[in-house]
Amino acid sequence: MKQTFTKTEAKQMIAGKLSRYFGVSAEEASKEQLYKAVVMSIRDMMLEKRERFHQEMKSKRAKRVYYLCMEFLMGRSLKNSVNNLDVKKAFEGALKDCGISLEDLYTMEPDAGLGNGGLGRLAACFMDALASGNYPAMGYSIRYDYGLFKQKIVDGWQTELPDVWLPGGEVWLTQRQDKSFVVRFDGKVMEEWTDGGLKIKQVDCKEVEAVAYDMMVSGADSKAVSVLRLWKAKNLQHFDMKSFSEGDYMRAMQQDNEAELLSKVLYPSDNHSEGKSLRLKQQYFLVSASIQNIFADHKHRYGSLDSLPEMAAIHINDTHPALCIPEMMRLLMDENGYSWEKAWDIVTRTVAYTNHTVMSEALETWSEDLIERRLPRIYTILKEINQRFCAEIWDKHPGDWDKIERMSIFSHGIIRMANLSVVGSHSVNGVSALHSDIIKKSIFKDFHDVYPERFTNVTNGIAHRRWLYQSNPRLSNLLDETIGHGWYLNAKELTKFNDFATDKQVLERLNKIKDQNKVDFANYALKQKGIKGINPNTIFDVQAKRMHEYKRQLLNALHIISIYNDLKDNPDLPITPKTYIFGAKAAAGYFMAKRIIKLLCCLSEEIKKNPKIHEKLNVVYMEDYCVTMAEKLMPASEVSEQISQAGKEASGTGNMKFMINGALTLGTLDGANVEIKEAVGNDNIFIFGLTAEEVSELWRNGYSASTFYHDNARLRRAVESLSVGFNGESFHDIANYLLMAAPVADPYMCLADFSAYSEAQKAVSAQYADRMLWAKKSLHNIANAGIFAADRSIEDYAKNIWNLKPLNGEWKK
Repeated sequence: MKQTFTKTEAKQMIAGKLSRYFGVSAEEASKEQLYKAVVMSIRDMMLEKRERFHQEMKSKRAKRVYYLCMEFLMGRSLKNSVNNLDVKKAFEGALKDCGISLEDLYTMEPDAGLGNGGLGRLAACFMDALASGNYPAMGYSIRYDYGLFKQKIVDGWQTELPDVWLPGGEVWLTQRQDKSFVVRFDGKVMEEWTDGGLKIKQVDCKEVEAVAYDMMVSGADSKAVSVLRLWKAKNLQHFDMKSFSEGDYMRAMQQDNEAELLSKVLYPSDNHSEGKSLRLKQQYFLVSASIQNIFADHKHRYGSLDSLPEMAAIHINDTHPALCIPEMMRLLMDENGYSWEKAWDIVTRTVAYTNHTVMSEALETWSEDLIERRLPRIYTILKEINQRFCAEIWDKHPGDWDKIERMSIFSHGIIRMANLSVVGSHSVNGVSALHSDIIKKSIFKDFHDVYPERFTNVTNGIAHRRWLYQSNPRLSNLLDETIGHGWYLNAKELTKFNDFATDKQVLERLNKIKDQNKVDFANYALKQKGIKGINPNTIFDVQAKRMHEYKRQLLNALHIISIYNDLKDNPDLPITPKTYIFGAKAAAGYFMAKRIIKLLCCLSEEIKKNPKIHEKLNVVYMEDYCVTMAEKLMPASEVSEQISQAGKEASGTGNMKFMINGALTLGTLDGANVEIKEAVGNDNIFIFGLTAEEVSELWRNGYSASTFYHDNARLRRAVESLSVGFNGESFHDIANYLLMAAPVADPYMCLADFSAYSEAQKAVSAQYADRMLWAKKSLHNIANAGIFAADRSIEDYAKNIWNLKPLNGEWKK
């Protein structure tokens, strides 16, 4: 955006929107009308900027990247947009004359909760980094009517409410009437020989229209705007007027309802057949509409799809969009007349895949029968892909049936989407150095043996302008005063902050900033959630991430119980006061995760009943954790809990957000923790527990949770306390899970790591006592966080996977 944008221009834009769309003046406008007028003004600025960038892309015949993901956890857009466009001061001035502030409008915007956690937030950070780096890029997902869900804690139990984001969020969307495509389900495949050869059609099928809605993401100090294209499902069948006229209104609306279900809710529960079918249809809906759009645009620009691999990179973020591989084959062969061999060559030189899990049980599969019924043409293509692939492996490894079975896309009535993703891609990457190494040795070992050149690593990154500059203005100001503002566009410059590690004034400022941020968060928790009693003078020890067994919120809980037991024995015990803060949603059908939430809530309530203990120990569960809450919590955090079982976390990005805000990591050698340790050094991180190799060895030798239970009196008492319960509720089931569950007790080795975790917590308390030493450690974390910027991640993808250059032709130095 032009640097001379003024308050007067902002006032004129706002007044114009108010007059045109609401028929009011600025003086008459309500707060909601002002919010929408400002958003529409910002949106128009981005549309203009996007058009200029689009024209330059066309003139330079620039290669583009298309990023497919089932979720984009965007959060709020207004603050990010006004900062990236550099129009904050102009709009602040214009709104001041209306008696309202930009901060007031920020709070009116709902979180665009179109994601579940790290996967969706990573995709959102990448949209920002792609635009900031001047890369021609477009993201694709679904315009869900409802996000994941609103979490409501009732008597300690998570209940799910609809996440209604569109009334305030739709103003960011531009409907593209010119961009709609037909997606087909069910029916059967018909083959017909014609003069032009074999023609294949899907007949007697249900047709759904995919209608495009665009959301703009502006880059910071750049020419580019990334477009996130979201698809809404609409019924294409004729309205059932006969049923309507007969008064059977439900039947008349049935087809509309069935179609619109596809874009109704993110991740519907799949613990029943209808849920599984809906999820599969959602995935195909996304990829079919997106690939049709990509192909149509490419043919419009270049006349043919022959040049697709040279001019386009299609990236699938996890396996949810893996059906784009057979869909590309369908479109290339059935609708564009390519031979199998030529089509497969185009697909495999265009598609790249990011894997996000090392857990074989988490790798996505579909029943063969379901895909055959719902996607008959895709099913026949998948069978042919698999047959040709298995024949290729047989030629390379004749007689090795076990290897072929492990690598096959089809296996005993299921279809393995991860195997399909590897087979159909030219590049496969993990998201941390450890993760990328593990997948080559475990879940994809056979593929790595055959195609070692396909595998690489791109460590995740975060949008540092959002998570530092926007979320932590006090720290940002200190950085500007000490090292200049260059870090804003180039996070690598944060390393200059290391030079101030012995500057007493800077360290005192760091401590003061953290204290002020803690007070702000305590006030936010009281105002927004009604949570009383958060003491800013305690250590803020935070575990904020998806609730899952492998992330081991239960290990954290066991340690808190052990401290509680100590304080019950001696309330005068001299310990460093701590506030343990949790933020997490559990999947709707994930019972054990919900029980752990209940445990934490009951533990919190019981501790509150003893005021003397509560002064030293507090447990806070932040209901409905979301991006906006994270932007308040990260700057206030002092200890970042990253305690997943080693070898289970692919990377993590929350660890990076905590780090760049000065929190010290308490974690296992898992995911990106390994690289954080390398960046900050052993003295500025608290590492504990078994390594991934030691975990594997312990499983091989026969893990016995009861041995650890019997050998540690404090652990034994903590587990026994679960059965007794807290706040009137027994957690005997969780105690059994740790000691006697089948097929294996304590599957994520909480008991094995308990002793080491407790010692690490003691080290945290001891070192926190020296506030200047703690500030120095915090400073080194901030200064060395630049390597974890999404800008760096995107440059790695662009250079090493997509062969994509920024529009200005130069990568950052």
